[in-house]
Amino acid sequence: MSIRIAVGQFNELTDEKLRFAAQIGATGIQMNTPKLPGEERWEEKDLRQLVEQTEASGLKLEAIENVPVHFYHKVMLGQPGREEQMENYCETIRNVGRAGIPVLGYHFMPNSVWRTDRSAPGRGGAGNTQFDQAVVDGFDNVEDLRQFLPTALGHRSAMPLIAKGDAVITEEQMWDNYKYFIDAALPVAEDAGVKLALHPDDPPVPMLGGVARLFYKLENFVRAYDLANSSSAWTLDLCLGCCSEMIGGKKNVQEMIEYFGPKGSISYIHFRDVQGTVPNFIECFIGEGNFDPAEVMVMLYKNGFDGFLLDDHVPQMDGDTPWNHRGRAHAIGYMQGLIRMAQHLKAA
Repeated sequence: MSIRIAVGQFNELTDEKLRFAAQIGATGIQMNTPKLPGEERWEEKDLRQLVEQTEASGLKLEAIENVPVHFYHKVMLGQPGREEQMENYCETIRNVGRAGIPVLGYHFMPNSVWRTDRSAPGRGGAGNTQFDQAVVDGFDNVEDLRQFLPTALGHRSAMPLIAKGDAVITEEQMWDNYKYFIDAALPVAEDAGVKLALHPDDPPVPMLGGVARLFYKLENFVRAYDLANSSSAWTLDLCLGCCSEMIGGKKNVQEMIEYFGPKGSISYIHFRDVQGTVPNFIECFIGEGNFDPAEVMVMLYKNGFDGFLLDDHVPQMDGDTPWNHRGRAHAIGYMQGLIRMAQHLKAA
């Protein structure tokens, strides 16, 4: 297969979304935390229905990204009851494979993605999300911290947070929890023919809300890769935006592609960027951020990447929909041009 475009980051599969994907020239879709029956796991019949509906529109369901956090939060936090959650997670993996979905994306952020502004002004007045650690540090009350969590999917009520001065979940404790998760999940994924795709932490900082983070620097991804013992099921959902947010900016994007691309360990890519790095960054349109998108696309080809690209987050343009059709159309068109450019360079 070759590099291709998917449309995604929605949780309900509608005819309108499928038509949009086809009209804009994508070949597949991705869904993020789809709204499916089940409070503890997903069943094959419900997942298969998504596949069949997608294929009926001439598209491929490339991946599902994320199960609901309450499916495995005890696993991430090492809490009592994690064994039952892990059993259900493994059954979800099996059902994803039985339904014919090749990739299941996941994260290991028990208290989710944080932003301190969701409409920071960008180019032409477009609204962008922003993270500023100084703003977070100005609050020490758990309820105040909830304002920085996503509004969707019940994150603000479900996410564990710890106020300053309370107990802290350390990085090594989180590593123990991650090893427990991956030791149980990878053999099941291998048998099911499913790639598990790890998303970087967003924002990529060592700790938020008293809970340590793991995937905020290259060395920790290498450690996770080593823990996987060369399993073919261990891969990345490589969010270029998160890598660009890390201290060092575009250097992290380059190093992640050069290290994991030749290993065949990148399932798919969130092709987005930011201006600045932690502790303060703002999301932006492709082409005005930290890295050169044309250079990165060429690097993906040179390093053997053959998965799909996704627009992920985009700025909120005037007159746009809540899902940002206009912003996504701009990002996807930009990526399509970059792919054609890289193909010509590769053939030259």
